[in-house]
Amino acid sequence: MGDGILIGGCDAGQVFLNPRYANRHGLIAGATGTGKTVTLQCLAEGFSDLGVPVFMADVKGDISGISQPGKPHPKVDERVAKIGIENYSQRGYPVAFWDLFGKQGTPVRSTVSEMGPQLLSRLLDLNETQESVLMLVFEFADNEGMLLVDLADLRTTLEYLGNNSKELGTGFGVSKASVNAILRRLLMVEREGGEKFFGEPALELKDFMQTDREGRGVINVLAADQLIMSPRVYSTFLLWLLSELFENLPELGDPEQPVLVFFFDEAHLLFKDSPKALLEKIEQVVRLIRSKGVGVYFISQSPSDIPDSVLAQLGNRVQHALRAYTPREQKAVKVAAQSFRENPKLDTVKVITELGVGEALVSTLQEKGVPAPVEQVLVRPPHSRMGKATAAEREATLNADLNQKRYKDAIDPRSAHEILLERIAQKQKAEQEAELAAREARETAGATKSKGRSRESAGEAFVKSLARAAGSSLGRKLFRGVLGSLLK
Repeated sequence: MGDGILIGGCDAGQVFLNPRYANRHGLIAGATGTGKTVTLQCLAEGFSDLGVPVFMADVKGDISGISQPGKPHPKVDERVAKIGIENYSQRGYPVAFWDLFGKQGTPVRSTVSEMGPQLLSRLLDLNETQESVLMLVFEFADNEGMLLVDLADLRTTLEYLGNNSKELGTGFGVSKASVNAILRRLLMVEREGGEKFFGEPALELKDFMQTDREGRGVINVLAADQLIMSPRVYSTFLLWLLSELFENLPELGDPEQPVLVFFFDEAHLLFKDSPKALLEKIEQVVRLIRSKGVGVYFISQSPSDIPDSVLAQLGNRVQHALRAYTPREQKAVKVAAQSFRENPKLDTVKVITELGVGEALVSTLQEKGVPAPVEQVLVRPPHSRMGKATAAEREATLNADLNQKRYKDAIDPRSAHEILLERIAQKQKAEQEAELAAREARETAGATKSKGRSRESAGEAFVKSLARAAGSSLGRKLFRGVLGSLLK
């Protein structure tokens, strides 16, 4: 089936992934515990050996061992011999560890402005009305020349528009109810740890696309064992990364090999509960990003987790075992079997349910992009360790990573939050000064008026008081009593 990245062996010989068609995307599917992670590890090693950088999310926390050499084992030797691998050796690979929370790797950050209103709306699970308010926030910030860096910038700008919509004109009129709803959503994202993702210094894509001194592609491993607990943050981050690659990388057409390969584990989270407009955007990005030299490989339990419009674009496929106990599972097996180019020697539907751990049905694109007939393949053992790196090994890798020096410490630049707080403070100060000036003017006018009056004698004041008292019936009675006593 051609030279390239060795996947494993079958009755017909060794099975390879052709690097020329690796940017036509792929799928690694199978039930839990059937060997998807090992297949992912083998493909990542193969791309790295070709000098292609790789990005992958470590959802279960068991990919970090790719940075360390594997350990000799009789079963590994047996499989190597069975597949016919020559010059097999245990070796580690160049790895950069990343972590949105900054605990198990170099912090990964983006700015609110870079993410944009559409992806933010998905992250915040906003309705159409609330999304339109978010669009106004971005438009207002652009008009004012303000950066939206972190969630504090977004929150302050939202509150500013809500409190000053009348002064800002009809173009920026927003309802307080919509603003408050978005603010509540922001609070939920912050509680899930989303605020750590927004800030400076923001990730530069070139730092995801590096090679080591030997020319091997660096494997970027995102710690996602905690991140996966916030599936909306996880999927939005990966979709943002895909979008950034699509928007910033130059057109390459059909390169001899990819410039970057992107593995998307737990891929069903990307499509779950996504509105139609966002699904269309994902489909567009997946379809067009291959011309930028980027290969996207989805990892999920079943091909049915991926929308048909996206699934049709995945040319390279590795299908591990599926279980078929229920009618729904049986249907998923048939769908998976029908997605392969038929091999007369294989009953694909039957084989899918009988595959052992480390076995898979494989079909890759060959010359002219034509899928090869499906083969039952014994996946090769990785060169690197299968399992976790120790805390000390991870720490040593991080200490040697130049990205740590650049991204470790967050920076809080002067952005929308600071600018609007200054503007609010200036407005309050001006209002206070105006109120103080008006008060002083009133007091000055009152003092001038009182100076123009002649001072009354005590007797005159008494007579005036008596005159006012005469206006009431009780006053008149008292007045008559007073006069009576004076006349006696």
